[in-house]
Amino acid sequence: MEKGNKKVLAIAGATGYIGRWFMDRFKDKYHIIGLSRREVQDNPHPEIEWRQVELYSISSTQKALQGVDYALYLVHSMNASTRLNQGSFEDTDLLLSDNFARAASANGVEQVVYLGGILPKKESENTWSRHLRSRLEVEKTLASGTAALTALRASIIVGPGGSSFQMIKNLVEKLPVMICPKWTESKTQPISLQDTLTIIDGCLGNPNVFGKAIEIGSPEIMSYQEMMLKTAAVMGKKRYIFSVPFFSPGLSKLWVGYFGESPAQLVSPLVESLKHTMTVSDELAFQEFPIDYQTYDEAVEIALRSGKEPLLPTFIPLGRRENTVRSIQRLSNTFGKSAYWAANRYKVWLPTFFKSIINARENREGVVSFYLFSITVPMLQLSWIKDRSDKKRQLFYISGGWLVGRPDYGWLEFREVLGGKYIITAIHEFVPKIPWYLYVSTQARLHLWVMNRYGRYLQKLGSRAAPLR
Repeated sequence: MEKGNKKVLAIAGATGYIGRWFMDRFKDKYHIIGLSRREVQDNPHPEIEWRQVELYSISSTQKALQGVDYALYLVHSMNASTRLNQGSFEDTDLLLSDNFARAASANGVEQVVYLGGILPKKESENTWSRHLRSRLEVEKTLASGTAALTALRASIIVGPGGSSFQMIKNLVEKLPVMICPKWTESKTQPISLQDTLTIIDGCLGNPNVFGKAIEIGSPEIMSYQEMMLKTAAVMGKKRYIFSVPFFSPGLSKLWVGYFGESPAQLVSPLVESLKHTMTVSDELAFQEFPIDYQTYDEAVEIALRSGKEPLLPTFIPLGRRENTVRSIQRLSNTFGKSAYWAANRYKVWLPTFFKSIINARENREGVVSFYLFSITVPMLQLSWIKDRSDKKRQLFYISGGWLVGRPDYGWLEFREVLGGKYIITAIHEFVPKIPWYLYVSTQARLHLWVMNRYGRYLQKLGSRAAPLR
């Protein structure tokens, strides 16, 4: 798979903070393939190859990873590509990482390096923030494929362009006095951008770290309050920070989001995770080679004085989004049913649940038609995609019906994730027929309710039946 004696490295999330700096520093060492949803118009670095990909699609992701030796996975809570996105960030990240693991396996990718977060040591997993639990789920999912996973777990990465550091910088710049919740005294170990890039490079293609989780951080242990005070000192500003026990997480999110000039999708997981102590353990610490770590002050100085960020290609803007819908739900699968079973059971359950309101018929080609009352024209048709379905994943085109605006566009799937612990059901790129605002307030809400009821049905059935695969 090598090109010109260079190993081929694909980077998912290449246009983000870590991705762009890694490409800038190591573009001469690897044949880098940057993955982007948008098509490149002008590439200032011809030595970097760019491939257009839709990570929500397994087939698109599989095509993008052709000829790849290693992959660097930097995707977190990716923005939706549809006008309406129904689904939590946890379920979305779970589906995306499962797509990537399957695509990497199909292409014989040797290694996937995932940059996640340090996890709490003393608290039980059910007390972790949603953000941290999701990071661990992504890690487990990426490890489920044939590619060896190296999971790097980091705290705040301090460098130019980093959103977490920029948030801290904005708070320090704007607020001479800060009243913070008590849990901002939690300890963590930030690490500089340059040290992070060095460690990623040291892990790529290194068999010693295959199948391992590694925690990375500088030797300095400090609280988030201490980070802000140190940042203020480097900036030459005097700041006063006080802790109070009654500052709620909700108020903290509003305060940090407003004064830190940060979007809710960044602030919310960070604030929720601050209550945990997240320091590097001796057992999981990076030990492949010695590193002369930059101090926090040095990393801040570099971040503040750095000029322009690495130049990215000019991308062709995405066309106007149609009235498309993506809806992702997670169904508990405690009794170990297969996706094949769940998909086929759904065909029977839906008309049974709605009794005489909805009827279903399936022909020999695997096309299921759903009818409302005695209307002879189907309201929805699902065509089974036999050659792309298996026991763990069932795929159907949304191929017709008077509820469907484009019968050549959307698809429905049922898939097992996390070793069958859950079944993800999702519709992708669905285009409704009825007017958009009517759809959002009626059909879209009905779909969520129906899938929730189906999930309850599976739980109830599983509690009294033997596992069916």
